[in-house]
Formats: sequence, structure tokens, C-alpha cells
Amino acid sequence: MTAEQPTSRAAQAPQSPAAIGLVPSILSADFSRLGEQVREAEEAGVQRIQIDVMDGHFVPNITMGPLIVEAVRRSTSLPLEAHLMITNPEYYIEAFARAGADVIIVHQETCPHLHRIVQQIKEAGKQAGVALNPSSPVWLLEDILSLLDLVLIMTVNPGFGGQEFIPETLPKIARLRQQLTERQLHCDLEVDGGINEHTAPLVVRAGANLLVAGSAVYNGRESVAAAVERLRRALALT
Repeated sequence: MTAEQPTSRAAQAPQSPAAIGLVPSILSADFSRLGEQVREAEEAGVQRIQIDVMDGHFVPNITMGPLIVEAVRRSTSLPLEAHLMITNPEYYIEAFARAGADVIIVHQETCPHLHRIVQQIKEAGKQAGVALNPSSPVWLLEDILSLLDLVLIMTVNPGFGGQEFIPETLPKIARLRQQLTERQLHCDLEVDGGINEHTAPLVVRAGANLLVAGSAVYNGRESVAAAVERLRRALALT
């Protein structure tokens, strides 16, 4: 099954809830029925699926690898994001590209040669994203921003799902949106961490156009469709 390439948003802040993309993270999904849960999200109208890859070095947790990306690829036609929370991501770019990821996201904090890794992702035919931890300032990406398809602002410290949103990240989202607008760059601004019906409107007002949600979508209390609808209703109030 071949995914359509994800499209980057215009450099302006989104003007309506319909412009906001919801990106479920399968980190919170029920892995005993992963394919079903991914299809439920697609049927609910989400824009992408994110696979969180953790190595136990950069973050204190170990999760998924290319085989999970391959399994998810067989379950959906949606674009897939591989969020590599790992050291030495350059060793694994090709593996995740072959597995079916459409967007490959690396962390600035693990990449002393970030430009080279962004080029590597592009040469693999994939969209390149860079993530920033809550304490990492936006200016770290100033000289490479024009080459990126996506910047992911972490609104929790990476490593575990279900964490509380860090409100101090909101000004950083706004600063990045301002830079994208002033430089007229076509780059998605994504946020990840603690996103729910209360925090989603805050990050959208700050300028985000892609929202990663884990336990807000996969939580066992409600269906995936109901969870997505709840987030959409919250965004309609922004």
C-alpha cells in the first residue's frame, strides 16, 4: 500500500479548525490490535499517524523500530511519521525509509551534523523534520529552517506518553510561527506532548498546524472516533 506524500502547510498561521491536522501517536494504542486501531483513526479523519521510536539512550524508554512502521504501513494509506528519539539516527534513516515512513523526524539534540542528516533524509526521498525538546530554543534551527518540511516542538520532555503539557512551550511555538511567516517558508509546525481538548486550542492559537495526540486518542475510555471528535469540537472553539 503506497501512502500519498504529506503536504506542507502555508507559512501563515491556520485560519480555521479544518486546517489543523490531527496526528495520533500509536505509543498509546492497544498493540494487541494495532492494525485495527490505526484503521479506526484513519476512518475518524485524522491526517497522519506517528510512530515514536525510542532507544533507551536519548530517552529513558525503549519502544518501536522499522518492523512496526512496516506493520502500520500495511494497515493504512495515511502518511506516516517516524519520530526518532534516538542517538545516531543517521544509522537508521534508510531502514525507516524502506519500512514506509513518509516523514522522518530527528532531534536537534542528537545531531551535531544536522544539515548532513537532513540531506540524508531528503536523498532517501522522504520529508525531513527536526524536533526540539522543551528546553531547546528555536534559534538553534535558524540556519537550517529553509530546508525543513516540518519542525516538531516537544511540549513535554520526550520518553513517555501521558505526560502533562508544559505551558512554557507556548511562546516558543509562537516565535517559530512568526519566523516561518516572516520568511515565507512552507514548513509544518507540529506539537507533541500533553495534547488534549484543553491544550489543543492553546497550541493552535500559538501557531501550530499539526497536533500529535496519544492518550487523548487511544485511552480505553472511548472509541477512537469519539476521541477524535472531542478534539475536533475543542478546536472549533479556537
